[in-house]
Amino acid sequence: MHPFRFAVQQASASSAEEWAALARRAESLGYDLLVMPDHLGNQLSPFAALGAAAAATTRLRIGAFVFANDYRHPLMLAREAATLDVLSGGRFELGMGAGWMTSDYRELGMTYDPAPQRVDRLEEAVPLVKRLLAGETVTHHGEHYQMERASAGVPTVQRPRPPLAIGAGGPRMLGLAAREADIVGLLPGFNARGWPLFGQATETATAQKVARVREAAGDGFERLEINVWTSSAGLAGSGNSFLRSTAAVAMGAATAVYDSPYVLYGTLGSVREKLQRRRDELGISYYTFPSRSMESMAPLVEALAGK
Repeated sequence: MHPFRFAVQQASASSAEEWAALARRAESLGYDLLVMPDHLGNQLSPFAALGAAAAATTRLRIGAFVFANDYRHPLMLAREAATLDVLSGGRFELGMGAGWMTSDYRELGMTYDPAPQRVDRLEEAVPLVKRLLAGETVTHHGEHYQMERASAGVPTVQRPRPPLAIGAGGPRMLGLAAREADIVGLLPGFNARGWPLFGQATETATAQKVARVREAAGDGFERLEINVWTSSAGLAGSGNSFLRSTAAVAMGAATAVYDSPYVLYGTLGSVREKLQRRRDELGISYYTFPSRSMESMAPLVEALAGK
């Protein structure tokens, strides 16, 4: 059973000082990681921003959840990842996914291919990135990628390589994550237009996804860390303001019937019990909160992180 870990996700800041302060605050509150999405539009570039966050902290781990595979060649991604691992002193975690935000593809002038084609490319890329990060020199002539005596060129601090997370929602992605990743980031699936499938965000649907991961991983399931990204979270009481506490109680009641792992509200005691039960039943031990929930969820982090 994995100990609990908690991450904060943030995409932007108005200044270097604001970004560094957020990273230091997350570290002081006991969060394990600062992670970033990988999209165009109103967000910082994850490579530069994660490096700055690492420079502003001493313990906080950094990562992207997740780098979109279609935007980068595996060799370039491995080189950037190895560099971040070195410059952070071995605090980097690599996240990869097939890409899903249609607006990114439109801005890049790229075709938003059907999911099977995007997953085909990711399925070929993941083993290449892993080999490169492990220090191999890779020659590869595949359907989507070509390499000739390629090397990341930067030996990583973490051995044999930094941990790999794969964000997965559909059956094929869940199988790929179970086989190749160290961390499985559970997600609702996405339709052909890039919209999340809310019917897959229930606890029942999540349990089915975990069952698929367990089947695909076989004896390797216990080594996997299971992550859930919560889109909205808050605690009642525990030092939070009256308005925040009232909102958390109301949201907890409103979401009780739906009971989605992707939304987390209630008292510290009720949320702690829920997370402990889900870890016992589903193996979920790693949660990511949006930065707007960072302060509110700090008592939960203090109560469960590392336990």
